[in-house]
Amino acid sequence: MEGQQDYDLLVIGGGSGGLACAKEAAQLGKKVAVVDYVEPSPRGTRWGLGGTCVNVGCIPKKLMHQAALLGGMIQDAPHYGWKVPQQVPHDWRKMAEAVQNHVKSLNWGHRVQLQDRKVKYFNIKGSFVNEHMVCGVTKGGKETLLSAEHIVIATGGRPRYPTDIEGALEHGITSDDIFWLKESPGKTLVVGASYVALECAGFLTGLGLDTTVMIRSIPLRGFDQQMSSLVTEHMASHGTQFLRGCTPSRVKKLPDGQLRVTWKDLASGREDMGTFNTILWAIGRVPETRSLNLEKAGVNTNPNSHKILVDAREATSVPHIYAIGDVAEGRPELTPTAIMAGRLLAKRLCGQSSDLMDYDNVPTTVFTPLEYGCVGLSEEEAVTRHGEEHVEVYHAYYKPLEFTVAERDSSQCYLKMVCLREPPQLVLGLHFLGPNAGEVTQGFALGIKCGASYAQVMQTVGIHPTCAEEVCKLRISKRSGLDPTVTGC
Repeated sequence: MEGQQDYDLLVIGGGSGGLACAKEAAQLGKKVAVVDYVEPSPRGTRWGLGGTCVNVGCIPKKLMHQAALLGGMIQDAPHYGWKVPQQVPHDWRKMAEAVQNHVKSLNWGHRVQLQDRKVKYFNIKGSFVNEHMVCGVTKGGKETLLSAEHIVIATGGRPRYPTDIEGALEHGITSDDIFWLKESPGKTLVVGASYVALECAGFLTGLGLDTTVMIRSIPLRGFDQQMSSLVTEHMASHGTQFLRGCTPSRVKKLPDGQLRVTWKDLASGREDMGTFNTILWAIGRVPETRSLNLEKAGVNTNPNSHKILVDAREATSVPHIYAIGDVAEGRPELTPTAIMAGRLLAKRLCGQSSDLMDYDNVPTTVFTPLEYGCVGLSEEEAVTRHGEEHVEVYHAYYKPLEFTVAERDSSQCYLKMVCLREPPQLVLGLHFLGPNAGEVTQGFALGIKCGASYAQVMQTVGIHPTCAEEVCKLRISKRSGLDPTVTGC
């Protein structure tokens, strides 16, 4: 398109990555607009500005995880001398209202920040007209045409519903709905083995709800499988039920409102059924690309995943159109990576920097009841990449001090450091299962990002008494065959 553009930068999508990119570019002097529109979920759930993380992801998830952890602490309290009533009920409505109010305050905060940075915000659904122009449609059907020199696609993804299961869409919910339920979901079947599935099942169990997870194959695909097994082992020992090697085939609503689910055991071929109050589908996510009319702009996608193909500069097949976050092919589906990628892209577009986003050694944490934090390579990836004979794994089973007086089981509190075998033994990956795993992993992630060696970690003085100090005391290798259980304080 020839002639003057309306904006220097137009961002499609008001989630973590899009907002970070827009605010950074505006601060650096660019004329910026953001278009964002949330299509209600099939169950009618809707929310405000901020994307998945703020509204139906990390933020409400962590708060409900915290609610469940407090339930565990109440059980610990009598061991520490607190006189606690025998029955301490949980009020879902009260928790949900508090969580939802916090999310709404964040929505408002994002609106204010855009205003402060002079970013124009349009609550419209955008799609391409050509490579420089986007058409936005309001809820009422009114159209607005916007043109820009550069366009960033940051539309993220939404939960996937199964298309081949009778009653799945009519009677099921997803993570788009669970955090906005006014009433307790009651007895719940969570279908899926992703971190979303396990995190939701974990806090539902922790809040005292009868919860079952149905897994077709393996839990936490893409994560270290030894750690994944310990995560599910801990959940099973604390009340979450698992149906392994099963797939649902039908969902039927009974006259009393309950949902009868029929499933198949893949090993035996036998059918079984059970009744639940709620079914939560957590079987993956799909990118929000289909309604963008990308073909009109010439933007290429992966035909299988429907994600947008990008290069190291986040550029698509059209040089002035970029894609960041979950919508881009091959990128980790994590809020902080989208934010950093967005900011770095804005700086490059404004000529302030040439730095590219580095997607290696990105730390993350799965907020299951016993948290799992990791950074770098899994043991499987390290062996595949370097060969078993070139990899050394140091590991330990440990007992958090807080668990001792409370007489809590610490069987799954475990950590391992995956290193190159040759001195000084570069650290390839760190995996930590235990309380506050996110806090522990974040600290060590800096060292690993800076190329820390096993020798340097062993020279680091631990903070006593903490769980994190166990990383600095990893002396036993798997290869040695010695018992890795920590004794003493």
